Amino acid sequence: MLTGYVEKILKARVYDVANETPLEVMPRLSKRLSNTILLKREDLQPVFSFKLRGAYNRMSQLSADERERGVVCASAGNHAQGVALAANKMNIPALIVMPKTTPPIKVESVRAYGAEIKLHGNSYDDASAYALSVAEKDGRTFIHPYDDPEVIAGQGTIAMEIIRQHPDPIHAVFVPVGGGGLISGVSAYIKAFWPDIKIVAVEPADAASLKAALEADERVKLDQVGLFADGTAVRQIGVEPFRICRETVDEVVTVSSDELCAAIMDIFQDTRSIAEPSGALAVAGVKKYLANNPMENQQLVAINSGANINFDRLRHVAERSEIGERREVLFATKIDEQPGSFQKFCKTLGERGITEFNYRYADDKQAQVFVGVRMNGQEEERQQLFSQLDQAGYDWVDFTDNETAKLHVRYMVGGHAPQVDNERLIRFEFPERPGALLRFLTRIGQRWNISLFHYRNHGADYGRVLVGIQVGDDYKQEFQIFLDTLGYTYWEETDNPAYDLFLK
Repeated sequence: MLTGYVEKILKARVYDVANETPLEVMPRLSKRLSNTILLKREDLQPVFSFKLRGAYNRMSQLSADERERGVVCASAGNHAQGVALAANKMNIPALIVMPKTTPPIKVESVRAYGAEIKLHGNSYDDASAYALSVAEKDGRTFIHPYDDPEVIAGQGTIAMEIIRQHPDPIHAVFVPVGGGGLISGVSAYIKAFWPDIKIVAVEPADAASLKAALEADERVKLDQVGLFADGTAVRQIGVEPFRICRETVDEVVTVSSDELCAAIMDIFQDTRSIAEPSGALAVAGVKKYLANNPMENQQLVAINSGANINFDRLRHVAERSEIGERREVLFATKIDEQPGSFQKFCKTLGERGITEFNYRYADDKQAQVFVGVRMNGQEEERQQLFSQLDQAGYDWVDFTDNETAKLHVRYMVGGHAPQVDNERLIRFEFPERPGALLRFLTRIGQRWNISLFHYRNHGADYGRVLVGIQVGDDYKQEFQIFLDTLGYTYWEETDNPAYDLFLK
């Protein structure tokens, strides 16, 4: 069975439109993991993903009559661009059906290749059903994104390139999985010649259709899938991909969204390119695999399948990457509601960088605070931190793996505090250096009570802090002198309407 696919892959027509992408060492990650991590750069294709390989190979097999009638496909992203580019190259009429929810940037990317676009339904399933009906009614050929032998063969050319580019022994190849077209093509080629090379499938933990199918020994349709890694958000592995994968896949690794964000950061640090979440799956899988199977000096290949990420998602990626790398701990604790207690708490944390601090006055006894602390990624340091808090008498709750806390609560800490008298709201900006927050608090000292505090380290040159400070009428002049001599840029926000509506 695999031999037949090898022949198809060797004969596949992809290089009219596709590039032979480089296989690059990731030096930083390799050093950190004590193994050589090689990244197959499918993000460098003309459509910024591997999808054009399979689309073009399938469409190159069309007869003259089929080409004249045209093609149709359903996709909200990379497959749509691959089909559109292939159709443009071969002068074939193409209709791309996309859900109405598709971001405008992706619609315009497809339109730029000259394809006709139909927006239909609110999901891929809606779009796919419509595309199939068009194919039947108009005689167009439906180009499946993954469940087609010729599409699979086109994707398999990636494996051919990997082996040619790296003839030395490879321990494992890590492949992202959605519908299964990529991994079935790659694994069929590799296992036919080099069965000792492990094929490791990597799926999002909330969209692991291949894992579910292998465990059940039959295709399973997931009730729902997470959409963060939208390129691999497929509820059921394809028929033909599953037939191949049950013979060729050695292991399935699943990763969380936070681990994906960390992998995107890893790829950026080594390549200065930004992968989409699905594109970073394989790198996240490498890290998870090595954590579970410690080894050194091995060659591991990860396929970066694409870089079609919406710009507005980068904020979320940056926010969650530190947690995914276990370089940030989030927790809640209580501190005494009295001058100097905040400073005392920061001293307990020692030289560790505080990434976040959220606090709003609630009563005159204790304050509930939400804290982020930078870590080195080792579990021992995390436990050491909590041990120090225990020794100092602080009760704490770990929120690092609490999705509600990470997604919502951290931004909602606070509320109105009408019981707070004489509150001044000041926004500060100070140079962001190690220990800067503690130095800032030391300068404030214990002269006035801090009734509100919000700080988040964003990796910028300047730290940004919003502080509520209780200043009685007798101390207004002294407080003004303090602000003017503090040495930090500041803005008075006491009359800000946002403060009046939500915090005062």
